[in-house]
Amino acid sequence: MKDVEIFCINTSSKKAYPFGTSLMEIAKDLDIQLKNPVCGAIVNNKLKELSSLVVKSKTIEFIDLSHTDGMRMYIRSLMFVLYAAVREVLPDVCLKIQYGISKGYYCELEGLGRAVTDSDISDIRQAMNGLIQKNIPFIKKDLPAKQAIELFNKQNLPNKSRLIEQKGTLYAFAYFLNDLGNYFYGHLLPSTGYIKTFGIVPYFDGILLRVPRLKNIDKLRTFVKQDKLFGIYQEQKEWAEILKVDTVASLNEYALAGRSGYIIKISEALHEKKVAEIANEISNRRDKVKVVLIAGPSASGKTTFSKRLGVQLAVNGMHPYHISLDDYFVDREKTPKDENGDYDFEALEAIDIRFFNEQLQTLFKGGTVELPRFDFTLGKKMFKGDFLHLNENDILVIEGIHGMNPGLLTQINKEDTYKIFISALTQISFDEQNHISTADNRLIRRIIRDSKYRGYTAHETISRWPSVRKGEERNIFPYQEYADIMFNSATIYELGVLKKYVEPLLQSVTENRVEYNEATRLLAFLSYFKPIDDSEIPPTSLIREFLGGSSFVY
Repeated sequence: MKDVEIFCINTSSKKAYPFGTSLMEIAKDLDIQLKNPVCGAIVNNKLKELSSLVVKSKTIEFIDLSHTDGMRMYIRSLMFVLYAAVREVLPDVCLKIQYGISKGYYCELEGLGRAVTDSDISDIRQAMNGLIQKNIPFIKKDLPAKQAIELFNKQNLPNKSRLIEQKGTLYAFAYFLNDLGNYFYGHLLPSTGYIKTFGIVPYFDGILLRVPRLKNIDKLRTFVKQDKLFGIYQEQKEWAEILKVDTVASLNEYALAGRSGYIIKISEALHEKKVAEIANEISNRRDKVKVVLIAGPSASGKTTFSKRLGVQLAVNGMHPYHISLDDYFVDREKTPKDENGDYDFEALEAIDIRFFNEQLQTLFKGGTVELPRFDFTLGKKMFKGDFLHLNENDILVIEGIHGMNPGLLTQINKEDTYKIFISALTQISFDEQNHISTADNRLIRRIIRDSKYRGYTAHETISRWPSVRKGEERNIFPYQEYADIMFNSATIYELGVLKKYVEPLLQSVTENRVEYNEATRLLAFLSYFKPIDDSEIPPTSLIREFLGGSSFVY
């Protein structure tokens, strides 16, 4: 057979290799030197494992663990090691990896029947270290679907088996660590020896798997106490139990049975009940609370939530006035810049804090103010005769990313405020050991919204996403525990609905774009969801902010 020519981005060189040469062999031959060990490669803008074989001309960029995809591989591999260690130490227990929290991943030991002890933690950690020290390879095998189903049923992993059945393919792949098989959504590292840094500690009723920092894998991410976030996750778990839908397979069964409408109705009713409870609490404190602050990350549904809350406040006899912090931006030339010299609109200093507080003080003292409207084309605040005076039972509802930041209200008493943090915390898991990233949920929402209302293509939204996430980590998430209450805007059914809207947008991202890798990753993820019809979603639903058809005016 003819040799295959590859172009390596790392070395800016071309070289021919025999048909079927592995990426691992190519990396060694080219002596690829990165900050950390090479763990994978972006091949024609698509992530591949080092065991992949080259059979035609390719453009290759080798990556290490400091790359976003490299860290994903690291975390998945670490989770497999944790699973294998739990199987060894507690063979009758099923490890369930639930969600990301406190800069790590919360896991439950289902079937343990007692509290997790320090001895359990020590034994599991020792077993993990033993597997890592042996440098055991992760082997990926294609199996007949029937054989894979039998494998996972035997290991008490029924949700993995159900997903394979629902997928309806002849073959399914599984990863093996020695003789122990499992499925992890996404690629793994070549072997356990690549894992150097991890932590495992007791966390509420389960354990917290701690992972390394992206830019310094020798150090663990700083633990952050997040009691309120854990509480909202537990509330969502209770909601999932009400619906008997806690995994993708469970959701798919409703879709396949034509009963998605039931899930939609109950999910929306739970949302409305929660919004009403928040409004009732604010109403009970109306003698003190003068302003409600609503904050949350991109595509969390802040705008629709604020409008739904306004309706419930009105039911309680209150008169809400909605204000956006975006109207209090400083003039463009005064906007701070980031490390790249670009305007940093997500920095707190991009808000005219002094003017904002002065207007609030005037209102609270019974005065009248002229509200600004920021003109994004001109880059300055405009005043067009929009005056506001607060009367009895009037309340301000202010929405913006900095609503939880203590530096926002420098001249207002804390007792005068009620803070609500909104996020889209995915309520179901992929299966027993695969959680669903809340960031992926929000990215899918944003791709749809940006296409429908802002004229952005999927590749444009994906290209901006790392910058958005960086801003969130710096300006939003550090302050979420300052909230008086948290609200989860995600619904159990939404990924099944979003699927048909976002798939064509993701499929439009062509192979020659660097965003192709992320688009194909999301498409592979969504392929496991059965589509859900959105005709029964009410016009007041939070998800309508992204799909269209909302009865609210934005």
